[in-house]
Amino acid sequence: MTDRSSWRDFSISRVIKASRVLQFILKPYHWLASWLHNRLPKGLYVRALLIIVIPMVLLQSVLVFVFMERHYALVTRRLSEAVVREIASVVEMTETFRAQDDPEKVKRIAASALGLSVSVMPPEPLPPRQPRDFFDLVDLYLSREIAARIGKPFWIDTIGDGRFVEIRIKLENENLRFIARRSQTYASNSHIFIVWMVATSLILIVMALLFLRNQIRPIEKLADAAEDFGKGRQVARFRPHGAREVRRAAMAFLDMRRRIERHVEQRTTMLAGVSHDLRTILTRFSLQLTFLGDSPEVKALRKDVEEMNRMLDDYLAFSKGYGDEEAVETDVALMLEELEIEAEVVGADVASSFDGDPLVVIKGRAFRRCLLNLITNAARYGSTIRIKGHRTPDWLIVTVDDDGPGIPPEERENVFRPFHRLDTARNQDTGGSGLGLSIARDIIRAHGGEVFLRESPLGGLRVRVRVPI
Repeated sequence: MTDRSSWRDFSISRVIKASRVLQFILKPYHWLASWLHNRLPKGLYVRALLIIVIPMVLLQSVLVFVFMERHYALVTRRLSEAVVREIASVVEMTETFRAQDDPEKVKRIAASALGLSVSVMPPEPLPPRQPRDFFDLVDLYLSREIAARIGKPFWIDTIGDGRFVEIRIKLENENLRFIARRSQTYASNSHIFIVWMVATSLILIVMALLFLRNQIRPIEKLADAAEDFGKGRQVARFRPHGAREVRRAAMAFLDMRRRIERHVEQRTTMLAGVSHDLRTILTRFSLQLTFLGDSPEVKALRKDVEEMNRMLDDYLAFSKGYGDEEAVETDVALMLEELEIEAEVVGADVASSFDGDPLVVIKGRAFRRCLLNLITNAARYGSTIRIKGHRTPDWLIVTVDDDGPGIPPEERENVFRPFHRLDTARNQDTGGSGLGLSIARDIIRAHGGEVFLRESPLGGLRVRVRVPI
């Protein structure tokens, strides 16, 4: 039993060590992945373009490297070897014909047969060696071949005049100066390959840009349609097009939209019918109560009938959700001022403010109903209310603070459930249908936003409404 336990402990320790080693090995990978994720573009169009362009650039770079390494360097080396062989022949002829005192014959042979310009210079010291360009293969191969074939002191100038190469060979009694065309020493037409390669790459990239744009445009339109529908706006003239997968997603979106609209319409129709029938009965109650006098019992019944009418209005607003209202440009700052006046009527200390451009495209009546529910709820439980509006480039934010008893954190999500009531100080006998916050959240979510409940600096509840614009 002890051996089994020790073996199990040994196995567990080995697994732990292996996992630590694996984490240490994968740590650079995770760091690199995180770095790339934070810096790479997020758009589909740019990412798809990078998927096409980066392999193309890598392929072209490899081709250029192979071409320069194999073709350009090889041809340049062969041409340099040929020029050095010709120079070696001239040097040998010069040393041979020096005894016959006929150096002009060597010059004529070099000029006519070899294409070299040869001149005899005094036996002065060779000029100091000039700095070599890092990418100058001509200088490298010529120096290597002259040292190997001729074996005499020499000096090369490959950067003085771009059209020619100057080579000086030091002999015993004179210096030979050779002038050769630069095209004789390196592959002068190699740039044509690079030009063709770059030109074809640019053409392919332009074609890829046009193709990707046509393929991604349907996705962008689908995203815009889904965003407009999520914000409660009308989706006008949207039809599926593009690749087969994009058309499938668009058809699924249209089917989903029709199902949602049909569900909302059926729910609204049903509750509208129920509300109509109940209002008929409540109307008869009101007419009968008018003939019963003004006793305390009759007043209480009239109050109950009025409360039931308000509850029916809340039920209908909750079921309808203002889905048929179109989003238009609305002055939110003016709306807050009007709501401030309405809240002051009930005796609350209300102040409102707004920062930024107040003109926002929203469903005005629905948004006003949402804020009215929140402000009424705050006035019901508190005496001081502060309303602040703020517009950012992407969001419309409205906060409503009160100094009431607040809502416990564990109950802040439950209060959005229809007909839910708290067994706290905020659930005293204050009336209401229990749908105020539910209606407010439905309206904001129909705009694509959200409602958050927090603690208020005033000591009560802060309701924060955020809507995309």
